[in-house]
Amino acid sequence: MLLPGTIAPDFEASSHDGKRIRLSDFRGRKNVVLFFYPRDFTAICTRQVCMFRDVRDELAGFDAEIFGVSTDGESQHARFAETHGLSFPLLADESGEIGKSYRVLSGLRKFLGYAARVTYVIDKEGVIRGAVRSEFDVQRHLDEVRRVLSTLAG
Repeated sequence: MLLPGTIAPDFEASSHDGKRIRLSDFRGRKNVVLFFYPRDFTAICTRQVCMFRDVRDELAGFDAEIFGVSTDGESQHARFAETHGLSFPLLADESGEIGKSYRVLSGLRKFLGYAARVTYVIDKEGVIRGAVRSEFDVQRHLDEVRRVLSTLAG
């Protein structure tokens, strides 16, 4: 896991709706909530994405965009997003390159092909300001996101 104060690695990925998303496109414009999760359609992952879906407007009030990332492909993400009415992009990291650069896909997880459950809050300058890892307590992820975004808002 990368630590707060680290420059967030740039990436480009396809979202579930086929759009290309590049982190650097948000630099100077938006804070970014970037959360990694293991798999679509699993119980805890579903709870996590729905939790972020339900607070999207609240987080937008902090000038933040939300992106979920897993090693699942675009078509899997599209079904998952449609099933749960997700209103933010799910990014396909099939090669695992994004996960590796954010240190959430290493060791056994690299071998198994799924990321650790880690959430980063990246400020408008591209610096990681918050990071949390918890495999089972998804509320902890949201609590940290709110805390960091509130601090960034002053």
